[in-house]
Amino acid sequence: MEQTNQRVKRIAETVSALSRPENLHSVCHMRWQGEPLPSQRAVAEIVDLCRALIFPGFFGEGEVSRFNVEYHTGIRCERLYAVLVNQIMAGLCFNVSCNETPNLSELHKTAEEKAEAFISNLPELRRLLTTDVKATYYGDPAAISTDEVIYCYPAIRAISNYRIAHELVKLQVPIIPRMISEQAHSETGIDIHPAATIGESFTIDHGTGVVVGATAIIGNNVKIYQGVTLGAKSFDTDENNNPIKGIPRHPIIGDNVVIYSNTSILGRIKVGANAVIGGNIWVTEDVAEGEKLVQAKANNILRFKQE
Repeated sequence: MEQTNQRVKRIAETVSALSRPENLHSVCHMRWQGEPLPSQRAVAEIVDLCRALIFPGFFGEGEVSRFNVEYHTGIRCERLYAVLVNQIMAGLCFNVSCNETPNLSELHKTAEEKAEAFISNLPELRRLLTTDVKATYYGDPAAISTDEVIYCYPAIRAISNYRIAHELVKLQVPIIPRMISEQAHSETGIDIHPAATIGESFTIDHGTGVVVGATAIIGNNVKIYQGVTLGAKSFDTDENNNPIKGIPRHPIIGDNVVIYSNTSILGRIKVGANAVIGGNIWVTEDVAEGEKLVQAKANNILRFKQE
């Protein structure tokens, strides 16, 4: 009985300590006016609904057919709108200082406008993702069909998350796009920042370990392989030696470029159209249009006799 009382007392003391305002100041995510908070589960539902709307039958319920597709599309669009409004508003509230009192009615109106704009662009998102699917199918001799690409390829899942998130970035929705991209990162091992700019017919072969930075610009018909990094070479820092935000620091990749596995392309450099970059290369200087970069071969092979 005494041990039970001690345990209850210890837990109560812990609850009290965790709830004290002075222990929450560095977290700064508590909302005191009834504002919604971003939800990982709701954000995942947004992605699931978008995938099901863009690729009906491949994601979501499998009983979608040409006879009932409009019904299922209507139901999902209504649900997507409701979840989007709530999560966009949560993102807008999240972006408000903890010391300010947000105008909830104004934020809700803004969230409704952004959700409507996002949903109206779903046909364009389908068109873009269809170009990615076709590029993946035609670029992989192991692919049996475009259906297999949609069902099975992790790159399509990651790229679909990116294109959904990027559309929300263009609508200036805070935090939610990054949550969407990081869910794809966890699901596929492919890390594409939602602020990156990526053209049509984008292909990622295999995909594990791919990293695309926030200010990267990728043209049309670009193919990259597993382990490729489009990253930053260095950071400009302020007087406190902290990185300065918002400065373009990632590569610009032209149209029709192929980048093979485990290559790192770093800094605000340009890779010209139709260039081919081999695997396991560290690239920090511009690559000319049509140029081919490969790892240098050793002229001599050293042989050591074992004792």
